[in-house]
Amino acid sequence: MINVTELATLISRQLDMSDVKHAQKIEKNIPIYDCAALADHLDNPDTLKKEIGNNLLNGSGVVVLKGAYTDLSLIDDVSEKFLEIIAAEKEAAIGGGDHFAKPGANDRIWNSLEKLARHAPDLFVRYHANRWIQLASEAWLGPAYQMTAQVNLVYPGGAAQTGHCDYHMGFMTKEQALSYPAHIHATSAQLTLQGGIAHCDMSVESGPTKLLPFSQKWQGNYAGYREKNAQDLFEANYVQLPLSKGDLLFFSPGLMHAAGANQTEDVKRLVNLLQVGSAFGRSIESVNRSAMCEAVFEPMKAALSDGTLTQAEISATIASTGEGYPFPTNLDSDPPIGGMAPPSQQDIMHDGLRENWT
Repeated sequence: MINVTELATLISRQLDMSDVKHAQKIEKNIPIYDCAALADHLDNPDTLKKEIGNNLLNGSGVVVLKGAYTDLSLIDDVSEKFLEIIAAEKEAAIGGGDHFAKPGANDRIWNSLEKLARHAPDLFVRYHANRWIQLASEAWLGPAYQMTAQVNLVYPGGAAQTGHCDYHMGFMTKEQALSYPAHIHATSAQLTLQGGIAHCDMSVESGPTKLLPFSQKWQGNYAGYREKNAQDLFEANYVQLPLSKGDLLFFSPGLMHAAGANQTEDVKRLVNLLQVGSAFGRSIESVNRSAMCEAVFEPMKAALSDGTLTQAEISATIASTGEGYPFPTNLDSDPPIGGMAPPSQQDIMHDGLRENWT
């Protein structure tokens, strides 16, 4: 049996407002940030990023950004496109497999990032022009992060997941995890940021994510979360917060968490799950980012030209589209000229917009 005494001690802690000074409030050890009240910080984000990053690492391990999307019609339009993709994949008998739910209990879109960019590039540009996603991603991973996303649609009656940790080592068996040295266990969670965009209002009854604050500090998390005593502790102590359409939730992938049971009769719980990867790690999905760049370049030019989006918002879209890290590459055809590294895809997209390329 895994000794969970350390975990029990960790989760007994209480988060203090002095540790999350920019939060509007703390609920159940989760700091709630009011995006409208903090809008000025988007142009000078270092202090806020440091606070959020510190809480993800050393604090409760989870944050909520309320009202990160103000245009809720945009969320609805993207939801419609996701439903179209789900319907098309069902008709083609592809996609939808899930590594937790029973077949038919929910619908899943793997690589919703690339699929949205190809299916509705205009919407993709506006949807990912969200500077709060960029701020949170940089708070944990720094620049040049790699965005991936997967849609989860849970119908009324959908069962809860069991408590677990996520990518990287959370996707391994216990035996696989134990084959890695302790320092890899300590760094695994720091290579990914887990999050989600709420596409509908979610009461606790609809099953928003069950969270165990402070559990990301447990050194036994990846090897031990499956053990019965750890699961019992999770079920006795997890917390849930209701979310509104347009809210963002972010947490360390080392934090024990689980999707809740949808106990409503009429709420179809739709979330676009984000797994944001460090430039220095391997992201969860193979994404054709070259095709994405080509698909959204003209819509970005148009949005910038007519003032629909600001340069800062366009930069956030580019961060979710192209590769921010220039390696690996073929240095024969892509040599570093004038520096140690060639330009990344993101650099090239910025150049193309600035110089009005076709």
